[in-house]
Amino acid sequence: MTTSQVKGDKVRYEENALKDAIAILDFGSQYSQLIARRVREHSVYSELLPHSVTAAELKRMNPRGIILSGGPNSCYEEHAPKLDPEIWKMGLPVLGVCYGMQLMSHDLGGKVEPASVREYGRALLTVVHHGKLFEGLDPAIESWMSHGDSVVDLPEGFAVVGCTADTPVAAIADEERKYYGVQFHPEVVHTVGGKQIIANFALNICGCPQNWTMSRFVEEACKSVKERVGDRRVLLALSGGVDSSTLAFLLHKAIGDQLTCMFIDQGFMRKNEAQWLVETFERDFHIHVHAIDAAERFISKLAGVEDPEQKRKTIGAEFIRVFESESKRLGPFDFLAQGTLYPDVVESAGTKVDPKTGKPVAVKIKSHHNVGGLPEDLKFELVEPFAKLFKDEVRLVGKELGVPEGIVERHPFPGPGLAIRVLGEVTEPRLKTLREADWIIREEIKAAGLYRQIWQVFAVLLPTKSVGVMGDQRTYQNQIVLRAVTSEDGMTADWARLPYDLLATISSRVVNEVPDINRVVYDITSKPPATIEWE
Repeated sequence: MTTSQVKGDKVRYEENALKDAIAILDFGSQYSQLIARRVREHSVYSELLPHSVTAAELKRMNPRGIILSGGPNSCYEEHAPKLDPEIWKMGLPVLGVCYGMQLMSHDLGGKVEPASVREYGRALLTVVHHGKLFEGLDPAIESWMSHGDSVVDLPEGFAVVGCTADTPVAAIADEERKYYGVQFHPEVVHTVGGKQIIANFALNICGCPQNWTMSRFVEEACKSVKERVGDRRVLLALSGGVDSSTLAFLLHKAIGDQLTCMFIDQGFMRKNEAQWLVETFERDFHIHVHAIDAAERFISKLAGVEDPEQKRKTIGAEFIRVFESESKRLGPFDFLAQGTLYPDVVESAGTKVDPKTGKPVAVKIKSHHNVGGLPEDLKFELVEPFAKLFKDEVRLVGKELGVPEGIVERHPFPGPGLAIRVLGEVTEPRLKTLREADWIIREEIKAAGLYRQIWQVFAVLLPTKSVGVMGDQRTYQNQIVLRAVTSEDGMTADWARLPYDLLATISSRVVNEVPDINRVVYDITSKPPATIEWE
């Protein structure tokens, strides 16, 4: 479980939850979670907390240092998010990033004003003084800026340690109090040496031990599950994805046959995927899976449904109905295991900030059909061992547990599956067409040795047809979109620059081997402005 949990409007903090770790206070930056991930990449545990956390609460959590995230506000505005002033008296090292640096300057007696020249994007940072923060870095660093305000007067005790052509105060330091600020974002890949800056702060300045490892996590998670579950039974809804599959391995290691895995085949999996999943779990790892073939039931519910949000809601509602009846048949169960990840916990806590009021807000992007909204009479207790982990950490746990590579390295796959990659009405013939095209695409990507370099690659079946020529005949058939993107976390993504010869091979095979397809197009739109999925 996470160390900070939301209960209504209150946040409960456990004592020593961040001992030897870094607390990251979130002021609404789109990169806040990325800061936490970057710290963890150096085997140092970090946790994202709302900016409203008090000094007393932080003292109970006992972190080694604090990072203040960026944010969309101006720190001098009336409703800008503030920091408990007592935090500055805790004697802990603090690193302010973008808004965090401006707030540090403002709170400690400096001055922040709208910048005469705003900086967005790449900027060359000149390191005036390396000190502990820039130790081991070059004198000039390509950094990533995103700010409209600038620090114009420094607080007492601070010195400028970095500048750019348009920002004279781009990095500051008070070495005696171990306070540091950077106007740029060291957590993004665009900042050269950004990982080293975060390592310098966490390891050299804060003195954090590198004890956050997945082997230790597995050991502690198994122990925790055993203690909590005892001799009672646990139900896991297995999807075949990285999270639920790795969770099945962890729980099986911890409690053996007290775990029951339920796999509901909605009919929206990729070619051969459902059969391979069940056989692999049972034959190779002796983890029994109760497989429910509900394909006809789900597809019939989508008859005439074309709106993507309605598809998701329909699939989600039907999933709950199937899950309820099957869990009662297989039960009774005391616990429901879910592969909830740390980003899910953070988002549910509402740590994003309204720039007008400074208050946390929650933003709905699209519906999913995780096992939420279950009927109350099922009375499950939740078991969520991965609620501390990011997606990349779950993959590392999977490798630690011996989860098959085909699952650990599996690209992200939406809960509604191929139903939202068949644009328009979902029918069995259209699903079959998409499955065959998707199989060819992934087969060729793997053969080219590019599967691990790509975040996601898949096919989309369009609801329109186009004119073509095959042999001497005119055709009017379906179109397939090839979508391949590179990304670190799915928050942003760029279209993958696949070799032309590979694209040609994919196009030729799809058109020749998949009936009713006469055109393949390649999506070259990044996220933003597009999303990775089409629906």
